[in-house]
Amino acid sequence: PGSLKEKMHAGRSVRTAAAPVDASRGQLQEIVKKSGGVDLFSLDGQHRPLPDERDLVKFCKLAEELGAGVQLRIQHQRLAHMTGRYADLGVLAVMVPLVEEVETANDAINNFYYPPLGNRSWGGEFRFGEKPPTDRLKYSQWWNGNALLGFQIETLRGALNARHIVKPGVDWISWGPGDMAFDIERHSNSPFKTVEEAHAYVKEQLK
Repeated sequence: PGSLKEKMHAGRSVRTAAAPVDASRGQLQEIVKKSGGVDLFSLDGQHRPLPDERDLVKFCKLAEELGAGVQLRIQHQRLAHMTGRYADLGVLAVMVPLVEEVETANDAINNFYYPPLGNRSWGGEFRFGEKPPTDRLKYSQWWNGNALLGFQIETLRGALNARHIVKPGVDWISWGPGDMAFDIERHSNSPFKTVEEAHAYVKEQLK
């Protein structure tokens, strides 16, 4: 069936479902049953309380035991350097919101992936798929080929910089239509009249 990364790059569906970080095994199993299967349980650290790190570790391990990973939207684009930290705690997929600058993209990629793709520090016992003793080179190669990193394009600057922001290591982009609408409305000289025009521009840039 291929990895989630391969499925995403091939345009195939990746099944996600929101779940509270304090959910029990039974509750997660019920979500899986109702959803017809779950690839990633999603947590929102941007607009909801961020879980305690110990609770996040437990949640990620529970999800992994059920055959799923965890996707976390981090709090702010200025914390893009934390992608590796959350990966060390068991998160398989990280979404960075409001990405506008190449520097933000570089911070996210460099800290999320191991060399040669990134510059993430080696270590941690809670990583997804961690089965000690861990072979450093085998695991880092596996991680770079399976973990998922996504950016949200939510502003005019992000849309106009999309070609430079979305580079190797970025697996998907998602939209923030509310924030994009705010940005269009407050710029009388906006090159886009609607959110749809902005999205169409980004898609064209990424062909």
